[in-house]
Amino acid sequence: MKHILQELEKKRAAARLGGGQKRIDAQHAKGKLTARERIEALLDEGSFEEWDMFVEHRCHDFGMAENKIPGDGVVTGYGTINGRLVFIFSQDFTVFGGALSEAHAEKICKVMDQAMKVGAPVIGLNDSGGARIQEGVASLGGYAEVFQRNVMASGVIPQISLIMGPSAGGAVYSPAMTDFIFMVKDSSYMFVTGPEVVKTVTHETVTAEELGGAITHTTKSGVADMAFENDVEALLMMRRLFNYLPLSNREKPPVRQSGDPIDRKELSLDTLVPDNPNKPYDMKELIAKTVDDGDFFELQPEYAKNIIIGFARMDGQTVGIVANQPLVLAGCLDIKSSIKAARFVRFCDAFNIPVVTFVDVPGFMPGTSQEYGGIIKHGAKLLYAYAECTVPKITVITRKAYGGAYDVMASKHLRGDVNLAWPNAEIAVMGAKGAVEIIFREDKNDPVKLAAREAEYKDRFANPFVAGARGFIDDVILPHETRKRICRSLTMLKDKKVENPWRKHGNIPL
Repeated sequence: MKHILQELEKKRAAARLGGGQKRIDAQHAKGKLTARERIEALLDEGSFEEWDMFVEHRCHDFGMAENKIPGDGVVTGYGTINGRLVFIFSQDFTVFGGALSEAHAEKICKVMDQAMKVGAPVIGLNDSGGARIQEGVASLGGYAEVFQRNVMASGVIPQISLIMGPSAGGAVYSPAMTDFIFMVKDSSYMFVTGPEVVKTVTHETVTAEELGGAITHTTKSGVADMAFENDVEALLMMRRLFNYLPLSNREKPPVRQSGDPIDRKELSLDTLVPDNPNKPYDMKELIAKTVDDGDFFELQPEYAKNIIIGFARMDGQTVGIVANQPLVLAGCLDIKSSIKAARFVRFCDAFNIPVVTFVDVPGFMPGTSQEYGGIIKHGAKLLYAYAECTVPKITVITRKAYGGAYDVMASKHLRGDVNLAWPNAEIAVMGAKGAVEIIFREDKNDPVKLAAREAEYKDRFANPFVAGARGFIDDVILPHETRKRICRSLTMLKDKKVENPWRKHGNIPL
């Protein structure tokens, strides 16, 4: 028995040491934590239960039979974050560069399967050089097994990826199918083909950071949601995000009550919107002054800035916030913002999170680049997402909602539950000036007549009461009571039940 215990401890020590102290030191020298240190920082202290510590690869080619390390380059198991269950895998770059083998993939699949069974999120800490070349097609098969589980888990349990090192080739597609992606600046990157291949094929010279670094994917491609300075910051922010999410689609998000009264008046909102309709204002100020304790967890803050998405709480309940941002492109909807918001709305709908929408939109972005880029189809993604969404939907029009963009932004016609407007809101086909120039084009050379027509149009249509008369908005409210009205609406809607017609799935315009 003593011999068996000694052997057990020996194998455990080997697994904990991974690729050896020299490689661990190399990780630390780059400012990176090891796979196990990351798990310790992310999970509640002492909560981690490890699985498959003794798994080894089964490859015998290229001298691999003599090079086996317990755990095979990935640490898997489960634990808790603030007392709530989560499954986790953390790739170990010190073991074969974190390369994925058949056994490595089996470990990841095992925790994903269990997470689906019990209804708990999966967090992947990715730090891998890609497929293990020595195993050939077996490692590619391992990737495909992981991909299949990503698809089956989508909309069933939250899936979150932290890219904390390289992620290249086929390895990028598993994170791409997860719900959120965090990256670490200067130490993580994602790309399908690396700089060397790019140079060979297209003759472009580009660095790994430029091609697929954290800044690239959070500002240009939109692949990642957020970028952080180091591993610790990324892991702490992951804990914060986790607090907003339900464990699965079978339950509602956690409620965390605060001391912020639901009937708190914010009088400064009465003067937030400038009198000049062409002057911008910061929609984030409205969000911060409306949600519980001013705490807003924004996602993709550096990408498609003309729309804002993120999580907050209202009366302790998690809500998803979608808002046009007048400070950027006047809040127009374009290709990138439509895709960004549509994916977020669909996540909220899948996981029982009410959607609160703040609207100040002059329409869709005009121009050949948008039309050639497919704004029709991409804009329809947001329309589809809101129309399909069955969770509580509350909409507040703060200034303007013009044209088709009015319809798209959670209008009453798309089964909006509570649609409110501020007194100065304008709901119309277009702005008064443009409308008058079309309707009264015969007066285009008479500025006096045009001015009179414009004033007439504003009096008749540039207000929320025409829409109110038709029931397209439920009430016109004072800005300072926005928080109270949203919180009351959420309480009223807490037991809402709506079912879409049976189907295998819809055909969203991808």
